[in-house]
Amino acid sequence: MRRRRPTYGSGRTFVAPAAAGPAGDPRAVRPTVATINLAALDVRSDLAIGDRVRIGGGGLYAGELAVVEGLAGGVIPAATVRTDDGRRRRVRVVDLEPVPSQRSAATS
Repeated sequence: MRRRRPTYGSGRTFVAPAAAGPAGDPRAVRPTVATINLAALDVRSDLAIGDRVRIGGGGLYAGELAVVEGLAGGVIPAATVRTDDGRRRRVRVVDLEPVPSQRSAATS
């Protein structure tokens, strides 16, 4: 007697897309989708080396005052800043808010 070859079911190659929203609205955003801040791509000309800035955003140094030590272009412009505590940090330029220096605020 000849032995039969085993037959296997076909692999599952099609996965149905998840529903976009409660009513099937294609514009609804799923909670697992990452959002991209397109404003981070803009180059800012109001910052220069030596300017005092406040670090915004939601990072470790958020809200701290710092001095810009260097500016770097690229896909997402960044700046190297030194905080008032003496720590250096590389921050996206979009997260920096210019702060008037104490010298210019005293003369105003």
